[in-house]
Amino acid sequence: NCRLLVARPSRRGFLVIDAFSRIIRLGEGVTASGRLSEAAMSRTLDALRICAEKMRRRQVVRSRLVATEACRIAGNGGEFLDRVDRELGLELEIITREAEARLAVAGCASLIDRECDYALVFDIGGGSSELIWLDLNRMEGGAPRSIAERIDVQDAVLAWTSLPVGVVTLSEHFGGHHIDAGVFEAMVTHVTGLLGDFEREAGMRERLDKARVHLLGTSGTVTTVAGVHLGLASYDRNRIDGCWLLSDDVRAVSGRLTAMSYRQRVAEPCIGA
Repeated sequence: NCRLLVARPSRRGFLVIDAFSRIIRLGEGVTASGRLSEAAMSRTLDALRICAEKMRRRQVVRSRLVATEACRIAGNGGEFLDRVDRELGLELEIITREAEARLAVAGCASLIDRECDYALVFDIGGGSSELIWLDLNRMEGGAPRSIAERIDVQDAVLAWTSLPVGVVTLSEHFGGHHIDAGVFEAMVTHVTGLLGDFEREAGMRERLDKARVHLLGTSGTVTTVAGVHLGLASYDRNRIDGCWLLSDDVRAVSGRLTAMSYRQRVAEPCIGA
């Protein structure tokens, strides 16, 4: 996705005054070719043009513009960012996987359950997925209540990883149209294999045996699952942000989606074509 969030400082932190999100699939085909395609770059430029206009209209004076996995691994990622700067006047920086993981934590830290011992923050992207284990016992006073306290979250990071897999790479590897329970389980097996080294290094399984754990998801995949679970007629950020789901709720949504045809999944308001 290409995303924009515009906010104004307020007494309690920030007030969001404008937002934009569009599916662009910038990393489409990168795994096979090693390069961003002209079609993908064109889609992205169209979306970024809207972002640039919104920023001008809102008179944005301070911003940070970042690019992630697609530009990290594409041979022409740097060239594309030069083109964005030249055509739209937007200067994007390619951030590291670690920076992406830490920003994911900082962005949703205020939602961490203060009663838990550990939290797993996960961000499923298009070409990569970040997973970060937090030891909440390391944080004085529990999870942060304000933006000013969120910097302390970095001290609670116990282990993190960035897996080279996301929704675009999975759909390119397993197909994105004809998905049934068997294909879905193959995806699960594939990702589980990628998690093996991380678990051996972090050794979280033994720690979690009698611990209280909070799973906190951010970005498009988990918010889409929440939207489908709530049965929304259209995507409603106010209802989805901070939404709680039980593990059985997530499994139920997965089961429903894998039982659907491609046309039925497209008809889901929170999914679409």
